[in-house]
Amino acid sequence: MASMTSTLSNPADHGGATVSIVAPGDLNPPLAPFRERLSWALYDFANTVFSMNIATLYFSAWLVGDLGHSNTMYATVNGIASALVVVSIPVFGAISDATQKRKPWVVGFTLVACISTVVMAVLGQIGLPLIGEAVTGTVSRAMISPGIALFGVLAAFTLANYAYQGAQPFDSAMLPELVPVDHRGRLSGMGAAFGYVGSITGVLLTFPFFTGSLPLIGAIPDRIIGILRSVVPFTTHGGRVSTFVPTALIFLLFSLPLFLFCRDHNVVHGKKHVPWREAFRDVRQTLEEAKKYPGTVRFILTSFLYQDAMGTIIANMALYAIFAMGFVKGSEATLFIILTIPAVIGSYGIGRLVDRFGPKRTLSWVLMGWVVLLIAMIVAPSRGAFWIVGACIGLIYGGVSTAERPLLLSLVPDVEAGRFFSLMVLSSRAAAVVGPFIWALAVDGLTSSMGVGFAYRSGVATVALGMILALLALRGVPDNFRRQVLAK
Repeated sequence: MASMTSTLSNPADHGGATVSIVAPGDLNPPLAPFRERLSWALYDFANTVFSMNIATLYFSAWLVGDLGHSNTMYATVNGIASALVVVSIPVFGAISDATQKRKPWVVGFTLVACISTVVMAVLGQIGLPLIGEAVTGTVSRAMISPGIALFGVLAAFTLANYAYQGAQPFDSAMLPELVPVDHRGRLSGMGAAFGYVGSITGVLLTFPFFTGSLPLIGAIPDRIIGILRSVVPFTTHGGRVSTFVPTALIFLLFSLPLFLFCRDHNVVHGKKHVPWREAFRDVRQTLEEAKKYPGTVRFILTSFLYQDAMGTIIANMALYAIFAMGFVKGSEATLFIILTIPAVIGSYGIGRLVDRFGPKRTLSWVLMGWVVLLIAMIVAPSRGAFWIVGACIGLIYGGVSTAERPLLLSLVPDVEAGRFFSLMVLSSRAAAVVGPFIWALAVDGLTSSMGVGFAYRSGVATVALGMILALLALRGVPDNFRRQVLAK
């Protein structure tokens, strides 16, 4: 990569230090203050609380299991959220790149997600039946029509899910302004590690509102539960719907450091008018422009393949444990907590590997690890062996997100990162639809003829195949790590 050709117009934003911009527009700033870097990393803690609690554990089980609505209804609202991401986020990414403003998008989307989650809780308790696992207390008469309440809950979930996803590319695009090139993997790994701590913490802090107990520990005294439910609104009756408000509060609380201490360092000043037409045209041109940066299109395809595989296996891990390995039903929360703990250690460790060996080589090692462990899952002879395999998967799970952000930043100019991170979001959203569909075809198609155990193992085999294809595709992505480090 070429040597420095210009400097930022406002070096005071980095404490008076000069921030270099290499020829294609890549930023190579000095280290931002530790408080700012830590605040950025804590946002990964915050948003994974929503991801684990609302998108994974509680909402689908409440809607389908407790209220008795169909899986199709849940799939539909998820699909609408993904469609909104596909339509809007590239446009917003283009606008963000034009102004070099990332933080306002993160703040706005986060507030929308938190408010919508609270609305889900309110409508779910004043208009829908208070039924299901762990619901206690006197059930009052519905204050609004159940039909209206259900529509409102589904709309609020769609908006919350969309906003949660929408914040992510703008959060990722803040990374190159905070650290020099050779520290990106470290900070990315710190964020990923915080994310998995957030997953565990989110479950532990909200589970008492659900059942009055803690995973792995057991029941909490009634007096303490009573105090908690009296302090946090819309948690009185327990059940899964009572976890929504605590989740929103935790999400907001741990987002506040980013709100308060992070900033956009390279804002383009003097632009009063946002070029909406150009932004829409940029969406159409982004894929064409990606061809100018060798390996970018291929890497986005690669990310589709491994995101497809990862999303599928994580979404179905609990079902696999129950039907293929004979685990007792109802242990999903404990399962996810235990498998998440190794990810905290692995994410930061893999971040160090990224800084030393580069993101491409590190990502290749992570994908090879996935292939080996998925095959081990298929042949695991006992529940004990499955726990070991699952713990190892947890150890490398954060490696993908740790390596992919620095790898994409090594391929495209930093000042255009918003649009390309938006494409990554689109890729992962498409993968979130395709992967589970392939899994369902394999499992449902083979259950009647080959048995449940064989069918679920076949599902894992389709995931392993996706990882192998991703590994092969990654081979054609250029490794710019050494060149970028030398150009700093």
